[in-house]
Amino acid sequence: MVFKGVGEYECEECRALEYDDYGKTRKYIEEHKGATAAQIEEGTGVKQRTIRQMLKEERIEIAKESKAFLHCEICGANIRSGRFCPKCETSYHRKIEEAQREERNRQLKGHGMGRDAEEGERRFRRRER
Repeated sequence: MVFKGVGEYECEECRALEYDDYGKTRKYIEEHKGATAAQIEEGTGVKQRTIRQMLKEERIEIAKESKAFLHCEICGANIRSGRFCPKCETSYHRKIEEAQREERNRQLKGHGMGRDAEEGERRFRRRER
């Protein structure tokens, strides 16, 4: 089997196509616009838990005309895929970046880069003989 992309695999000998869970789900959604997770599970055999995971990973999304939504894990707003609404996602990533910056500064503090050092303070001393 040769990976062809987007969940498709092709047999090198007979050219038959096989699909992984993502490929089955994607193909079913293309053929049945607006299908629910229960309908997709029934039509493909892919578990609803797997379908929800694909939604959270933004591999698939809920149709625009659908009445069903996911909810942002921070504020609860309706979203079509992923874990966060755009506003909360930006805030979430900024917090992660700030935490990483603080950790980096804390690690460098012993190397003369600390914020507590007074301006112009000597960092190195010569050994007296």
